[in-house]
Amino acid sequence: MKILDKYLLKTFLITFTTVFVILFFIFILQTVWLFISELAGKDLDLILVIKFLLFSMPRIIPLVLPLSVLLASIMTFGNLAENYEFAAMKSSGISLQRAMRILIIFIFVLSIVAFWFSNNVIPYAEYKFINFRKNIAQAKPAMAIAEGQFNDVGFYNIKVNKKSGENGNILTGVTIHEKPTNMGESKTVIKAKNGELISSEKSSILKLVLNDGYYYQDVTPKKYEDRAKLPFVKGAFKKQIINIDLSELNKVDTENESVNSTSTMLNVSELRYTLDSLNKNRENEVVSFTENINQRVGLSKPLLTSNTKKKKPLPNNLLSLYDSKQKKGILDMASSNLTSTIYSIESTQKELKDKQRDINKHLTALYEKFVIAFACFLMFFIGAPLGAIIRKGGLGLPIVFAVLIFITFHFINTFGKRLSQEGGMTPFAGAWMSSFILSPLAILLTYRATNDNGLVNFDVITTPIQQVFQKISERFSTAQKQ
Repeated sequence: MKILDKYLLKTFLITFTTVFVILFFIFILQTVWLFISELAGKDLDLILVIKFLLFSMPRIIPLVLPLSVLLASIMTFGNLAENYEFAAMKSSGISLQRAMRILIIFIFVLSIVAFWFSNNVIPYAEYKFINFRKNIAQAKPAMAIAEGQFNDVGFYNIKVNKKSGENGNILTGVTIHEKPTNMGESKTVIKAKNGELISSEKSSILKLVLNDGYYYQDVTPKKYEDRAKLPFVKGAFKKQIINIDLSELNKVDTENESVNSTSTMLNVSELRYTLDSLNKNRENEVVSFTENINQRVGLSKPLLTSNTKKKKPLPNNLLSLYDSKQKKGILDMASSNLTSTIYSIESTQKELKDKQRDINKHLTALYEKFVIAFACFLMFFIGAPLGAIIRKGGLGLPIVFAVLIFITFHFINTFGKRLSQEGGMTPFAGAWMSSFILSPLAILLTYRATNDNGLVNFDVITTPIQQVFQKISERFSTAQKQ
């Protein structure tokens, strides 16, 4: 390796590592902020918090890595151009392509590592992360209940004055408000002197054992005039057990990442196997529904052949063969069958649409593993020539360009994925949309930096305007002479 290659690689690696660590720390803080409700006030020990952060870290890499490559490229080549080091290289006969050669090799290796990471580490971490959040109550159920405030736990709002015991499962001063499942239903308030939380890793049910308490239950009379009396039922108990579903104890945000969808937890081979099963399942349902609907409307009956005995031709209006009462029965039956068939078609259409959406999610997850590898190349070929053109290093102008380009890339990528999942475009186009749109920019910047042109060729804009004004002035001067 030549001295120049060592120098460029060392400069880029130092900048890249610094930027990556800073951005990674910022995105980790964002993750903590997003899940602060699951961490704050839950008496989590340090080990559980570290596990939570470790499982959430790999999912940040697809965001941090391309941005780090982009910003490091702009800063590195901007510093070299600003300090006239590129001018010295060019005067020695070293072109921009030659200077980028060692870094292109490094980005190629980085892309392979990024693909391996997204194919192996991220699915495993995603699986552990989601299961850790779902099963966190089984490891320490009392952490879902903070002292001195009401905690939304499934169908109950629970407040305790004090927690004690090794795992905080001994409760003192328990107040429970049971949520009504429907409007107008009875509301129940339970108070107990103490209680205990009992859970098992093998069971999905959390037991809340209450001791020495009483309950109030509002009663809604059927007669409207009796409701003004506000009747209620009061009862006392020595011991009462409330079963709480653990799946309701720690709800996972399913808006961005569905727990029911396993697309983010699978590698390439597993995704292909799952996609094959999902497609076959959808095709079988289409065939089954088609046969069912044909049998319902009578299309599956064999057609009359030429050997069939000829019968008396039927009139054009078949209802004329029946009296008024029979006509009404036939029309009512036809209307009922039509309504049932339409409902069956609409419900099946919705099910097929949901299955297609699940297929699209898995396809998008498959393509994203390759997109992250290509994104490293794309951001390098945008950042390196852009830094050489603007000739500015440091953390000022490069950050502005990097943030604008990355926001554009991330917005297009998110928009494409959402649109493809809903069937607005193919998953391949949705996953690769941002790369397809920004690739011409990378080619243009590389071409202009290689030929020592500026960011924008203003001559293309100003030259026609100058020619127009020149012609106008010549005609004006000619008119004056005449």
